[in-house]
Amino acid sequence: MNDKLPNCAKCSVKLSERACRKENGKGPAFCPTLYKKEIIEKSLQEYEHLEIKEFARQASIQEAQGYGDKELGYARVRPIKPRIVEVMEFAQKMGYKRLGLVFCIGLRKEAQAVEMVFSKWGFEVVSVVCKAGRTPKEKIGIRDDQKIAIGQFESMCNPIMQAMVLNDSKTDFNVVMGLCVGHDSLFLKYAEAPCTVLAVKDRLLGHNPLAAIYNIDSYYRSLKNRPS
Repeated sequence: MNDKLPNCAKCSVKLSERACRKENGKGPAFCPTLYKKEIIEKSLQEYEHLEIKEFARQASIQEAQGYGDKELGYARVRPIKPRIVEVMEFAQKMGYKRLGLVFCIGLRKEAQAVEMVFSKWGFEVVSVVCKAGRTPKEKIGIRDDQKIAIGQFESMCNPIMQAMVLNDSKTDFNVVMGLCVGHDSLFLKYAEAPCTVLAVKDRLLGHNPLAAIYNIDSYYRSLKNRPS
């Protein structure tokens, strides 16, 4: 592997000494803060667009407001808000009125609760389930043995339709909830309004994919070995 490709995940520099956090800080040969100056400057030019700058400014404000006890010092700060609250507060900061909600049919109960909360907070909600359109999986070349319900009609997930429905409805801000891997990618590719993710799908771990990472040295140690 090219050791000059940016790879911040492999940085071994002490957090407080990293170039991305400290003036004259340190970084390995693959550090983008030290060795991607042109790209940094190019990215900063994008923030000169007023709409982008305001979006980033409000996101940063929202980030800080997610913590309490800041007056006690950085070592004492603590999280005080769940993500759903931060999503709604950010939408309010941006003046968004109409929220799009796309969700997996397997999370229909959760989606109903989320829609209720959004509505209670005063948002107009447009929601679209993954199976909307009732298009057979055969349309995209799926064989019967590749279905979940073998031998039966099975609707394909249609994230492109989900995106197009929200585009047609002129949503201000879209919230993704539990779409499958790949389906979420297609939705994000085709959606026109800014998007955020409330929850990601993990069928095995109750939609908490980091549980496997938290247990990487114990129950999920097998992940460190590439399948043969």
